[in-house]
Formats: sequence, C-alpha cells, structure tokens
Amino acid sequence: MSSSLFRHAVFETSVAKPVNLPPASAAAPEIAFAGRSNAGKSSAINTLAGHTRLAFVSKTPGRTQLINFFRLPSGAYLVDLPGYGYAAVPEAVRKQWRGLLEHYLTRRENLIGLVLIMDSRRPLTELDIQMIHWFVPTGNPIHILLTKSDKLSRQETTQTLRAVRAAIAVYGGQITVQLFSSLKKSGIEEAERVIGAWLAEESVEVELAENLPER
Repeated sequence: MSSSLFRHAVFETSVAKPVNLPPASAAAPEIAFAGRSNAGKSSAINTLAGHTRLAFVSKTPGRTQLINFFRLPSGAYLVDLPGYGYAAVPEAVRKQWRGLLEHYLTRRENLIGLVLIMDSRRPLTELDIQMIHWFVPTGNPIHILLTKSDKLSRQETTQTLRAVRAAIAVYGGQITVQLFSSLKKSGIEEAERVIGAWLAEESVEVELAENLPER
C-alpha cells in the first residue's frame, strides 16, 4: 500500500553546506528524516513514498552525504538528512556532516518536525540522543520510527516499544514513537497520520497568521 501523503514526491535539490540551503522565506514546511547509518532510513522513505528508488538504498553505510530535498504534492518538503555514526567515513567528512546537520536542525525556520529513524534492535544510541538534544529546544515534534521491527519477535517488539516510550517520557508529548517495517510495509498508516497532523497544524497556523489584522 502506498502512502498518499508522500506518494509522488519529486527530487528537487541536494545541499552540501548550510550556505546552499534554499531560502527559508520562499520554502514550504519541511519534514526532516534523520537516522544512524544503516538504520533503514532510505528504505523507510521509499516505503512511505511508495517508490523503490526515491532515496538511495545502499549496503554501504554513510552514502547519503548531502541534504536531499523532495517536494511533496502538498507543496511541503521531505528532507533526507545525511546518515550519522558510520566510523569508516573520514573525520573531516564526519565533521562537515555534523556541522550541516546541527545547523539545519537548530536554525532552519521552515523545519516543522523531525522523523528519527532507529533500528529497533539498537534504539536510542548515544548519537540518536545527541540528535534529540539538538532538536528538542526548537519546540517542534519528533516522531521515532523503530525500523526493521520484522526482525524482532512479538514479545521483543512490545518490550522495545515500552522501553523507548519510558525513555522519552521526560520530553512530555514532544516525542512519539512507533514500530515500522519496510519489508512488511507495516506502520505506514500510523506514520502518515502523525506527520499529516504536523502539516495540518502548520497550515492552520499559517492561515491564522495571514488573517491577523495589520497593526
């Protein structure tokens, strides 16, 4: 089943440095996807989009070295961020990625939410927590996709979901979590419902701001 929210996403541009980001004033709302290298981020994006090659899937972690912008039919953007945490990438490249990620996550005006991809067998690594700490101060929501859930037993998925929910409880309702499997195509509807709500809320806020009387 294809997701209507992400279906027909079209690649628009790639960015290697913060200075090359599209002008925020002219851009639509952006939903960022981030995750540790090899956590299944590209597969999750392709599954949500109902597209086999929208985001490049590689068996070599660390291949997504740019911020990739995909325009959605709604006019919003799906933004694919570089995978993080792959040790074999040269230190200089890692530092460039880190600077690019931190700048985008903490300063991007059009960014309204972060979808954080984690391998359900190894959730909440030190680097995942670093991403959360960068993004939480923006006040925008984070939705965690626990990918590759098909590799766990039913009991293990229940335990993992419960453990992650307990760990993120300190953030109140700002962070939500679900199980996801690109192989089984499970979790698509739930992810679309959460992210669709972000976009709907943003649309209402923009409409209200536009209708405010001028002072």
